[in-house]
Amino acid sequence: MDKLQAMQLFVRVVDSGSYTAAADQMEISRALASKLVQALEDQLGVRLLHRTTRKLSLTEAGERYYQRVSEILGSLNEAEALASELQADPRGRLRVSAPMSFAIHHLGAAVAEFQQRHPRIELELTLNDRQVDLVEEGFDMAVRIAKLADSSLVARRIAPCRMLLVASPDYLRRAGEPQHPQDLVAHNYLSYTLAARRDEIVLVNGAERETVNLNGSLRVNNGDVIASAAAAGLGFCVSPSFLVWQRLQRGELVELLPHWEIPEIAVHAVYPAGRTLPAKTRSFIDYLVERFGPEPYWDQAPR
Repeated sequence: MDKLQAMQLFVRVVDSGSYTAAADQMEISRALASKLVQALEDQLGVRLLHRTTRKLSLTEAGERYYQRVSEILGSLNEAEALASELQADPRGRLRVSAPMSFAIHHLGAAVAEFQQRHPRIELELTLNDRQVDLVEEGFDMAVRIAKLADSSLVARRIAPCRMLLVASPDYLRRAGEPQHPQDLVAHNYLSYTLAARRDEIVLVNGAERETVNLNGSLRVNNGDVIASAAAAGLGFCVSPSFLVWQRLQRGELVELLPHWEIPEIAVHAVYPAGRTLPAKTRSFIDYLVERFGPEPYWDQAPR
């Protein structure tokens, strides 16, 4: 007995309520269909179906077996579809949500190269620092930069995201350079309003850990504006290295307290759970990992 064929046949018999209909769907004779189900019952040692001249009905064991086998066959079909899809040319519209500054600085060139590789994918990139609802708003995936909380989304790490304390040389000449995390309390903090803790930072140096409560004259919901204000000498800020690496190279900004670290977050690709990931989405995520991770070019640049 081909057990997989017998399981498929059993499910079709139950779904159609008829040996004849199930046999036609499987392109086998009714007699063979009956023998396969009988052989399945013999192997299991239980009766799965009540047979009468008028109809078929499931036994209690048959009901449980039908539910489980239906799940198994569904997973098998999904696996086969996934394997086939991987060989297919990715195509179709791909809707992606991404944070504003990361997209402006790094995704422009990236999507150009990606579409050269996959010309049949129509990419729709929406830039927004707000955390969108992927399902409700119809996005296939999102790029998110955070320490992700548990959710119904599947996440794949694209690259690390180092957070740095930075200020301009001119500001430090006027205000003095901090030597310890608590010295930051006396400085003007330029705050990113969408941060989880916008007026508090945690700094770590080996076993030492300092929590610093800050205040300042500027609060903005965009990292580029904050970095520009810091470079102009207004105060200091916490900024991701992907945003300020070129300013650090040019000397417009310098890193503060380099022996102290802000706990690292990461750039992630997230997408809804509970569904087969389309080839178009998988190909874009794979490309982002290839281009940016695990050691992104902005962290390799000399300062």
